[in-house]
Amino acid sequence: LHKVRMTSTADRLARQQDREQGIGTNKKAVKFSQQDYETLREQCLKSGRLFEDNFFPAEPTSLGYKKLGPGSEETKGVVWKRPKELCSNPKFIDDGATRMDICQGKLGDCWLLAAITCLTLNQEILARVVPQEQSFTEGYAGIFHFQFWQFGEWVEVVIDDHLPTRKKKLLFVHSAERSEFWSALLEKAYAKLYGSYEALIEGNTTEGLEDFTGGIAEIYTLEETPPKLFQIMQKALSLGSLLGCSIKTTSANEVEKRTALNLFKGHAYSVTGAEEVYDYLNFQLVRMRNPWGYKEWTGPWSDGSSEWNHLSQDEKSKLNHVADDGEFWMSYSDFIKQFTQLQICNLTPDTLTSDEVCHWNHYQFEGMWRVGSTAGGCRNFPATFSSNPQFVVRLEDVDDDPLDGKDGCTFLVGLMQKDGRQQKRLGRKLEFIGFDIYKYKGQNNVHLGPDVLLEQSCVAKISFANTREVCDRFKLPPGEYAIVPSTFQPDKNGSFLLRVFSEKKAAARYCLTVTYRLIDLAMLCLFLAGSDIKTDGFSLETGRLIVSLLDKDESGKLGLMEFNLLWSKIQKYLAIFNKHDTDSSGTMNSHEMRGAATEAGFQVNSAVLQSIVSRYSDAQYVIDFDSFVGCLIKLEMLFKMFKTLERADTGKIELDMQQVCKMITKAAGLSGLLV
Repeated sequence: LHKVRMTSTADRLARQQDREQGIGTNKKAVKFSQQDYETLREQCLKSGRLFEDNFFPAEPTSLGYKKLGPGSEETKGVVWKRPKELCSNPKFIDDGATRMDICQGKLGDCWLLAAITCLTLNQEILARVVPQEQSFTEGYAGIFHFQFWQFGEWVEVVIDDHLPTRKKKLLFVHSAERSEFWSALLEKAYAKLYGSYEALIEGNTTEGLEDFTGGIAEIYTLEETPPKLFQIMQKALSLGSLLGCSIKTTSANEVEKRTALNLFKGHAYSVTGAEEVYDYLNFQLVRMRNPWGYKEWTGPWSDGSSEWNHLSQDEKSKLNHVADDGEFWMSYSDFIKQFTQLQICNLTPDTLTSDEVCHWNHYQFEGMWRVGSTAGGCRNFPATFSSNPQFVVRLEDVDDDPLDGKDGCTFLVGLMQKDGRQQKRLGRKLEFIGFDIYKYKGQNNVHLGPDVLLEQSCVAKISFANTREVCDRFKLPPGEYAIVPSTFQPDKNGSFLLRVFSEKKAAARYCLTVTYRLIDLAMLCLFLAGSDIKTDGFSLETGRLIVSLLDKDESGKLGLMEFNLLWSKIQKYLAIFNKHDTDSSGTMNSHEMRGAATEAGFQVNSAVLQSIVSRYSDAQYVIDFDSFVGCLIKLEMLFKMFKTLERADTGKIELDMQQVCKMITKAAGLSGLLV
């Protein structure tokens, strides 16, 4: 049910144009499963029927596929009910959406609920994910909608309000106020996004934080606490950043195992506050929340502990010292002793380690690893490592007021593999992914080869991990750097999103390369040898164009079916060439070229024809067969691109067809121009 992602050059251009028009932003989210909320809601109101979502029906398949699969023990007695069947006066949001509205149910998605808890601390961000105007009264039609960030774009997810229950109680997440349903409906929309409720079992809070914000998450290991971490946490919270933490486990048996002071290993907590208390002593306190809504820390500064007796009533009120509700305080020193990992999701994102607030500059690229072409594996595989995609970032200006007193350029790099959670039901596991950063020594955007990558050491890297995303913060001198993302093992197919956040304005670009298992051009040349055309065979440029046009899976090579299509195309082009070579010169002049292009299916005007002759003819203003084939392939690609980009058969995109053809045929080459 997930939106099919386009892979061809024309489709990528269409997506780029969508982004230029704002499609995929939070204000113009992509419609998941092409379902438009306003249209569907209006249809339901007119018909007087409540919405039924056929794409995520109130059926066992929406619960799961194995542990929660049809007929499983965990799903016995489950009945789907609308909120109005569970209480007399349901509310979407009752007196504001707060962190107290998230209580975990029978689903092992505490990581997600911890992220939702963090979300409630910033009402502006919450409203982007959870549209606030929804209700069970005015305009109610049994339909709700939410928005999530997914791999570089915002997606609107529509659901009906059937929720899984057992004995008239919600089975999964619920509010402490049993009449409030925004959190349960949000969880359902997120489950639909990933295919089922079961797909949400187990995860990292950073995944939810990023999907709710489009931000980028950093992970701090508390066993190696960085300097001024408490101040970093305070600043992050004051700027609306989302924070989560957890205690690592050493075995599966330790997951959610209780410690001596009532914390739970392998369980996701939210960090909701960080305050300094000034009384007879100064204390640094951290406020936490267990998404279960109960089972709190029992150590110092816990609810009812003696430490609170030393504080004034004003201090207690300031800290909102409350009873058993899943939220609790602990000292910062205990926090770094008890917990092993802290996650901070940068929103704007902001510079957390600087005293001055500023915005990061953001760059993102989509890429693929494909067996036989761009799936080169890590540097342990020198024969293929350089075939991985490469991205170049140019850092120019050093940071302002660095904390360490050293000049340098701070930037974040995040590498995210796509669709791992959706594929859980297929038994597929996440790949180990990582990246290396090298000093870029290429020229004119040239892809770095093994002679460069294997002869120098990387200047920075990240450890490989089988997580959705690996991310880290780096500080390097000004200059150009090549980022090489890869899977650990070679020959692993996959799609990824690479994001670069720089403190100062930088420049980032995809480093061009074409990987070919070239078709047997010698065989094609033998085919041409018996004719009277003048050619030395196909050039490398024409070979590139052939692969670009016919390589549907972007593997960088042609399969048997693709080669058969090429063979037929070459025969067709040869017949057209011979037919319109009226003077039997073995070449094509401008007059002959017009008729040949028309017969090939391309109507071009005089200006475009002039551009073609100027671009493809030799010193005698004639076009040989190699250039003729290259020209027709480019025209075919352009016409296909135009039809892909054309809106509602208007005959126009942003330029009319003749202008587009004239502009691109004058360019040095299509393959370089289109990236």
